[in-house]
Amino acid sequence: MNEFQRRKTKNQIIVVILLVILVVYFFPIYWMFSTATKSKAEAFSFPPKWIWKPRLDNFRDIFITGTGGALGKVKGIEMKPKPSAFSRQFTNSIIISFTSTILATFLGALSGYIFSRMPVRGKDDLLFVILSSRMLPPVVIAIPVVIMYRALGLFDTRGGLIIMYTAFNLAFSVWMMISFVDDIPKEYEEAALVDGYSRFQAFFKFVFPEMRVGMAATAIFNLIMTWNEFTFALLLTGENARTAIPGIAQSLGTAGVNWGQIAAGSFLMVIPVVIFTFLLGDNLIRGFTFGAIKE
Repeated sequence: MNEFQRRKTKNQIIVVILLVILVVYFFPIYWMFSTATKSKAEAFSFPPKWIWKPRLDNFRDIFITGTGGALGKVKGIEMKPKPSAFSRQFTNSIIISFTSTILATFLGALSGYIFSRMPVRGKDDLLFVILSSRMLPPVVIAIPVVIMYRALGLFDTRGGLIIMYTAFNLAFSVWMMISFVDDIPKEYEEAALVDGYSRFQAFFKFVFPEMRVGMAATAIFNLIMTWNEFTFALLLTGENARTAIPGIAQSLGTAGVNWGQIAAGSFLMVIPVVIFTFLLGDNLIRGFTFGAIKE
C-alpha cells in the first residue's frame, strides 16, 4: 500500500467516525422532533414509524394545556389539567437568560481588561477567589441562598434569578476575557493616550471593538450554561419566575403525562440557543483562534 492509498484510507476512516458522531449527536434531536410531530399512537408504536405525516397539535397545545394530559375521571368527575404555564416559563427563560448573559459578559469584559492592563494589588489572590466561586456545585450553597433570597424578598423574582446567574457566570467571563485582552496589542492604547485620549476613551474606541470577538464567544457559553441551568431555577422560584427547564421536568412526575407535548416543549427550548449560536458562530470560531498566530 503506497502513501496515497494509506492517506485515502485514513481520510475515509475519519469521515466514518465523524458521521457516527453526527448520528449519535443529532439522533436525540430527531427523535424529539418526531415525537413532537406524531400522534400519541404513532409516538408509542412498535416498531417505530419512520415515515409519518407531521402534525403541530402538540406545539399548539403546550401553550394551552401545558405538558400534562387529561387526568381521567375521579368519582365520575373528569379531572382536567391546569391551564398551561409554559408560555410564561418560556418567556422567563428568554428574559432571565439573555439579560444575565449580557450583564455577565459585559462585566467580565471590564474586569478582564482591568486585570490584564492595570496593576492590581493582590491580582493572583483575587483571581483565585473569583475562580473558587465555580469550584462548589450549586446544590452545596442552595440552602443558604434560598434563605437569603427569602429574607431579601428576591425569591420567585426574575431579578433574583438574573443576579444569581450573573454572579454564577461572572468568574468564567472574567477568566475568558483576560486571555482575550492579553492578546490585544498594548500599542493601541499607548498611541491613543499619546494622542490625548483618556483611558476610558481609549478603551471604548480602540480596545472594546477588538474584544467583541471574545465577548461573543464568552456570551455563547454563558447563555448555554444559563439556559440549561436547573438547580437555582427550581429552588429560587415559585410559579411567577420559574423557567421552562424545571417546568418541563416537573411535569414528568404528574399523572397523565403527554410525551408529545413534552417533546414539543423540549424542541422549542433548543431553538433560541441554536439561533443565538448561529448568529455569533463566526465570532465563536474567531474567538477560539484569536491570538493563536503571533508575528
